[in-house]
Amino acid sequence: MVQLNQNFINNIAQELPSQLSLEEFIAFCDKPLRPSLRVNTLKIDSASLLERMQAKGWQFEQIPWCPDGFWYQAPDSVQAGNTVEYLQGLFYVQEASSMLPPMALLYDTHLSTVLDMASAPGSKTTQIAAMMHNEGTLVANEYSASRIKALHFNIQRMGVSNAVMTHFDARVFGESLYETFDAILLDAPCSGEGTVRKDPQALKNWDASEIDIIAATQRDLIESAFLALKPGGVLVYSTCTLNKTENHGVCHHLKQQFGDAVIFESLIDLFRGADQTVTDEGFLHVWPQVYDSEGFFVARIRKATSVPRQLPAPQTRANFPFQPVSTKQYQLLMATINPIIGVELPKTRIWVRDDEFWLFPEGFAELIGKLRYQRIGVRLATAEKHGIKLQHEAVMALTVVPKLALSVDETQAEQYMMGRDIMLSVPEKAQGERVLVWQQQVLGMVKHLGNRLKNQLPRNLVRDNISNNEA
Repeated sequence: MVQLNQNFINNIAQELPSQLSLEEFIAFCDKPLRPSLRVNTLKIDSASLLERMQAKGWQFEQIPWCPDGFWYQAPDSVQAGNTVEYLQGLFYVQEASSMLPPMALLYDTHLSTVLDMASAPGSKTTQIAAMMHNEGTLVANEYSASRIKALHFNIQRMGVSNAVMTHFDARVFGESLYETFDAILLDAPCSGEGTVRKDPQALKNWDASEIDIIAATQRDLIESAFLALKPGGVLVYSTCTLNKTENHGVCHHLKQQFGDAVIFESLIDLFRGADQTVTDEGFLHVWPQVYDSEGFFVARIRKATSVPRQLPAPQTRANFPFQPVSTKQYQLLMATINPIIGVELPKTRIWVRDDEFWLFPEGFAELIGKLRYQRIGVRLATAEKHGIKLQHEAVMALTVVPKLALSVDETQAEQYMMGRDIMLSVPEKAQGERVLVWQQQVLGMVKHLGNRLKNQLPRNLVRDNISNNEA
C-alpha cells in the first residue's frame, strides 16, 4: 500500500490544478502501473513485433504520444524481461510517461549531434538512438558510476551504434562542449514524486527542505545544457516529479538568466490529448490520473541566439588512444567481416586501439580531443593469435545479410540465451564463425563445428532461465 507523507499531501494539494481532484490523485498513487514497452525500431517494426507477441497471447494498447509505445498484458507465466525477444533487443520495458521527453525532443526534426545528459539506465537514450536511425552522434552521459554498467548493457542489447558514453557531472558540458549540440535532453535527477506508483515507499519520508537542494542542482544543470546547445537548437528539460519548484521554477530560472535567448515552445500539439496537461507556458505537467501513468514534467526550449560562455575555452586534450584504421588493417578486417555478415563499412569511421577495431559514430571526429570518453561507438572486432574475431556487440548493431546467418527454432534460441551449445541432428562440414538468428533477428555468434554450434554468447549476457512464451 502506498505511503504518502502528510506534508507531501498538503503541499501537492496547493499545486494540483483546479480541474483535478486530490482524492483521485491519492487513489491513482495507490494503483499499480500498467506495464508498457517500446518497440526497438532499430531492429523490428511495431506491427511485426506485435504480431509475434499476440500469437503468444500478449495483448497491446497504443500509447497516444509514442507511435512505437504500447501498454501490454503478457500471459501470467511470462516475465517480459526474461523473453528471447527482450534479450534480442526487440523491445524495451519502459514506463509510458518516460517516452514523452525523446518525443518532445525529436518529433519534428532530424538532428545530427545530440546530448543526453543523464542517460542511465538507457530507456530514453535508446529511444533517441532509434529516432535518429543510428545516424549522427549521440553523447550519452551518466554521472553515477554504479549505473554505467546498466547503460552499456542496454545500448548493446538494443543495437545502438551511434552512441558515445561519458561519465561526468553534467555541469561540465556547458564549457567543455560550448554550443556543440543540435539537441539536448536533460532528464534531471529529481525528488521522484511521480514514481510512487512504481515505488510505494518513495514519498514516505518526503521533506520540502530537500526540494530546494535538488532544485539548485537542476538549475546548474539546465544552465550547462543551454550553454552546450547550438543557437537554434532544442533543449528538453524533464523530471519524474510533480512540484513546481523542480519543474516550472527551473525553466523560469533559465529564462531569467538568458532572457530572450530562451523560448518556451508549446507541446500542445505533441499528441492528441496533450491539452489536458499543458500549462500556460506550453509545458506538459502530467499527473498520474490523467493518462493512468507515472507523473512527469516535460518542457521544450529553443535557443534563439548565442549566449556568452562564462569561462575561457578549456584546452584541447591531446591524448586520444585511437588511430584511424590503415588500408592494410581495413582490408584484413573486411575480409573477415564480409563472409560472416556481408557488411561493407566505411573506412573513415573505423578506428583502432591496440588490438581492437571500433566503428565510431558518424560525425564523431569533430568531438575528438574535447572530452574524455568512456566508450565510443561499437567494438567491431579484436585481433587475436589466430586472426580477427568479430564481436557480439557488432553483430547486434549491424545489419546481417540473411543468407549468411544460421537460423534456429524457438527452443534452440532459448537454449542459446541460456548459454548452451546447440547440437546438430545431421553432422556437416564445419563452417567456423557464424551469426545465429531466430525469426530473422540476431541472437549472437556461434562457432559451427560440424556436429554442434558452440555458444559464443558473452557470459554476462547468459540467462539461467527463459520465460515460457507459449500462450
